[in-house]
Amino acid sequence: MNSTRNRNIRFVKEFFLIIAGVTSACFGLKSFLMPNEFIDGGVTGISLLVSTLTKWNLSYLIAIINIPFVILGYKQIGKGFAVKTAIAIATLAIALTIVPFQPITHDKLLIAFFGGLFLGGGIGLAMRGGCVIDGTEVLALYISKNSVLTVGNIILILNIIIFAFAAHFLNIETALYAILTYLSASSTIDFIVNGLEQYTGVTIISEHQEEIKGFIINEMKRGVTIYKGEGGYGEKNDLDIIFTVVTKLEVSKLQSAIRQIDNDAFVIQQQIADLKGGVVKRHSLH
Repeated sequence: MNSTRNRNIRFVKEFFLIIAGVTSACFGLKSFLMPNEFIDGGVTGISLLVSTLTKWNLSYLIAIINIPFVILGYKQIGKGFAVKTAIAIATLAIALTIVPFQPITHDKLLIAFFGGLFLGGGIGLAMRGGCVIDGTEVLALYISKNSVLTVGNIILILNIIIFAFAAHFLNIETALYAILTYLSASSTIDFIVNGLEQYTGVTIISEHQEEIKGFIINEMKRGVTIYKGEGGYGEKNDLDIIFTVVTKLEVSKLQSAIRQIDNDAFVIQQQIADLKGGVVKRHSLH
């Protein structure tokens, strides 16, 4: 009974996230980018570039160009992802045709910033809903599995190629504004997908582990995990290795406290892309 209820809640949440994402992307395209022949990166950028050069309908281009990426998503990620992605892209294509959003401004900087903001917001919300409305990430994931390049490197290379085509077939100014649009969009996607509380994993090796552990638990109200380790340099000795997860905003506070307790502590930081379960934050009992 609970599992059915949880599935229904998740379905409703994903539905509204995808609808909000499609609406935001449609607004960014129709009210900013399309009327001023601006382009972005990714599959949407390719669609905008082809539409600008050929005057073909952007709705059809977005639907058609994304088809190979939906198929790739089915093979790489799964049927549920592919179905939701296909529905979201089809909904965006229809919305671009029937939703009467009007141009907001003709100021190029405002177009680049807010066009990227709303388009990136739409892509990010769709990703939170469990699908994509731009197939670039799916292609990058596929290529990364068969090469030494990371997903981020592949997306960057693809976008450089798109911007180079824009500079050649349109003009350099349009390509430069496209880069601003892309930066605005990618920052917005990152903010929506990861939020303000982007987490950092911190590993600490210190002779004063009890004091550091006490500070993390009592002062920062964060959970810790203790690994049992052994020194491998010189004399072998048992040691406790502290691992904790904090937000990026808390890293500086933790680093300062560690240096005050033990200036010779060995500290490793690593960005965490996703986090589920466990005790990250210790809640007060009062």
